[in-house]
Amino acid sequence: QVQLVESGGGLVQAGGSLRLSCAASGSVFPIITMGWYRQAPGKQRELVAVISAGGITNYADSVKDRFTISRDNAKNTVYLQMNSLKPEDTGVYYCNVFIVPTHYWGQGTQVTVSS
Repeated sequence: QVQLVESGGGLVQAGGSLRLSCAASGSVFPIITMGWYRQAPGKQRELVAVISAGGITNYADSVKDRFTISRDNAKNTVYLQMNSLKPEDTGVYYCNVFIVPTHYWGQGTQVTVSS
């Protein structure tokens, strides 16, 4: 089994920053990719950013140049640094870890950006 523990969400004003963390524990070898998705009210869950074991990253166009994903392989932890936050970034952010053949999801952390 794999457990994911997220932290770092909260309320911030537009233009502010937040840093999300997600630590994986349990049967975590080998982790293929780690990433973040988000779901706004009334919308489908969407990819925010993902990072491979080798450090290759992919971002949604809406967050490029504002968000940075990183990972600490020794700690099985993925981070999402979010800068220049906008009200449209509001939503529940979910950590995702892919360990063949299963995608695991965190419980979600709320990010609210006020205008």
